[in-house]
Amino acid sequence: MRFRTERDGLLDALSIASRAASGRGASGTSAPSLQLSLHGNHLVVTGSDPDLVIEVRSSVSGDADGTVVAPSRLLVDIVRSFDAGAVTVSSDDDEVRVTSGRAEFTVRTPAVGEMARLSAAGGEGIRLPAALFADGLRQVVRAALADDTRAPQLTGVLMVATDSGLRLVATDSYRLAFRDLPGVSALSPSSEVLVPARALAEIQRLVGSRTDTGKDAEQQPLVFHHGELDAVFDLGEVQVTTRLLRGPFPDYERLLPASYPSSFTAGREEFAAALRRVRLMVRDTKDATTPVRVSFVDGGAELTVLTAETGRASERVDGSFAGDELTVAFNPTYLLDGIEAIRADSITLDVIDSSKPATVRAAEEDEYRYLLMPVRVS
Repeated sequence: MRFRTERDGLLDALSIASRAASGRGASGTSAPSLQLSLHGNHLVVTGSDPDLVIEVRSSVSGDADGTVVAPSRLLVDIVRSFDAGAVTVSSDDDEVRVTSGRAEFTVRTPAVGEMARLSAAGGEGIRLPAALFADGLRQVVRAALADDTRAPQLTGVLMVATDSGLRLVATDSYRLAFRDLPGVSALSPSSEVLVPARALAEIQRLVGSRTDTGKDAEQQPLVFHHGELDAVFDLGEVQVTTRLLRGPFPDYERLLPASYPSSFTAGREEFAAALRRVRLMVRDTKDATTPVRVSFVDGGAELTVLTAETGRASERVDGSFAGDELTVAFNPTYLLDGIEAIRADSITLDVIDSSKPATVRAAEEDEYRYLLMPVRVS
């Protein structure tokens, strides 16, 4: 295999694919690896593990077709070290050579094996509004469970077809987030799929990177289709394939309180800034989950963090409160996650009492909800 391309484009392709690279992806290798396949002037860079495959397609100047498997981290670091300009990549059975300017690297390749592949999802696929879908993921993915040893199904985001469109739901059993996307039709009526949050976080990142570089995300393709076992998100030059999760997802609608007797509304940034400040008291302590006590009173809320190790911090946030005065304690990081997920200028915190779920939402809209269990304190 031999091709020539620009350093920046190659680095992007390698970096994106490497996010799925795993030592489990190619037989005969123990370190994370990438597969580079060249056909004519078309290069496909693939990173994979048994549950996630990312393929990045790019145009290069090809001289000789072929396929090579190379260590992902080393390859990315080599290309990143080059100055902007042309890069030449060539390989034989035992090594891959990467050159740019006067620099030349020869890297021994691991035993070439088949990269992990997932079954192809059927159907023509449905085009999704990229920016809207990614914004929903930004709000919801944060509530999914990160560690799959406790309850693997909670590491996913439930995509549910509703009467009005699509709903995204995630929970780690301590908090729950859902976002409605009216008018988005991604599934057949009354159907649902459970997609790993890890894969959806990559979709969010990829769409977001387009916006950061000045590209119009809505003009970029985002096509979704799924089968019984796998789902595919096709973004044109990047295709993300993931294995669907199995297992019972919580009956989240049962967790949604019918009403709240008390609610507090304040400026989103003012509340978040105060919370970040009082949270400093537990940043370097042994127990970073020390709760923040939120005391709701007429005209505002008092945020307090108290630890035996570092001391006490408190700050009052002005706002409007309706209901009986009460104090509710929360995990400060989880509470901040919910507030930062909202783009509106004002947020509303709906509460029942110190033991039942509270809800964080934008003060003026109903499409996003973030439920959070209080922390019991003596």
